[in-house]
Amino acid sequence: MEEKLPVRRLSRLTWLQVLTIGFIFYLLITHSGNPHGNLLTLLTMSGILMVGYADILTMVFLSRSMSIRGSKFSVCRRIITYLLAFIIYQCLRPVFSYVGGEHWTFLDMQSLLIFTGSAIVINTLITLLHDSVLLYEHKLYAELELARLTTANAEAMNLALKQQIQPHFLFNALNTLKALYHKDLPTADRYIVHMANFLRASIFHQASHVAKLADEVALLNDYLQMQQIRFGTALKCHINLSEETLQHTYLPAFSLQPLLENAIKHNIFTRESALCVNIYQQGDWLMIKNNLQKRKTKADSTNYGLANLAERYRLWSGDEIRIDEDENYFAVSIKLLPNEDSRY
Repeated sequence: MEEKLPVRRLSRLTWLQVLTIGFIFYLLITHSGNPHGNLLTLLTMSGILMVGYADILTMVFLSRSMSIRGSKFSVCRRIITYLLAFIIYQCLRPVFSYVGGEHWTFLDMQSLLIFTGSAIVINTLITLLHDSVLLYEHKLYAELELARLTTANAEAMNLALKQQIQPHFLFNALNTLKALYHKDLPTADRYIVHMANFLRASIFHQASHVAKLADEVALLNDYLQMQQIRFGTALKCHINLSEETLQHTYLPAFSLQPLLENAIKHNIFTRESALCVNIYQQGDWLMIKNNLQKRKTKADSTNYGLANLAERYRLWSGDEIRIDEDENYFAVSIKLLPNEDSRY
């Protein structure tokens, strides 16, 4: 995205400066008793206006061939605008002399110095004010570009997360399914039904940014059933959510399943010491909490799940997820979105 000159804003600022200086000059000239105060004020305002627009047109011309942020642009602009301001004010010298009823010659050094100094002062004021507008626009552009890049990065992470679910999930699922078909055909049939439901739902969610909580829980349940077939009573998950909450609140797509997967990946659990995951509502927040039984060896991880969810949620809603941990439990809190268009 190319940064453009804020021509309208520069133009409005030029007119504001013209009116302000013109008003001050009018007060001074009328106070001195000069009978030509009105005409001299108009000429002064005309000079300021011409210098202001000379600066704007110079920037427009230079921006066609160079970056408005570059030092070359700044140097060329200064040289050209000071030269144009000098020419404009030298052209106004005879007009001021004629209106004031004074004799004028080009070699009048006092008049030359006065108008040259006026050109320098006015052009300096105008360029400084225009620079303030440019700096403000640079800041807005930088913030917009940063937001765009951050969003693009989050979307890339989101896509990577969705894409890496399939091979990682399929590898484990097919190995489990192979083992089940050798010893327990009915359980294998149930497993493959849940696997098909999970894959279908994940494909359906590929282009989604947010999902209804009921759909997220359904996706989680299929994944949970598969893991409970694999781990048995060593894995327990209790979901306590009202139908109203399920049907009328939303979360970023693929929010719950990665959290359960992380809990499984980073904890040791057995039938005697089960991993218990609780999902419930606390005010406007969805709580996902599990007892903590950390593995001594660090599990392989893409590090996409929790970090990706936090970044996507921040960009989408403007809120942060909350993570609480002590020696006994690990909990993630996500503020529920009231509708699917809850965009920050």
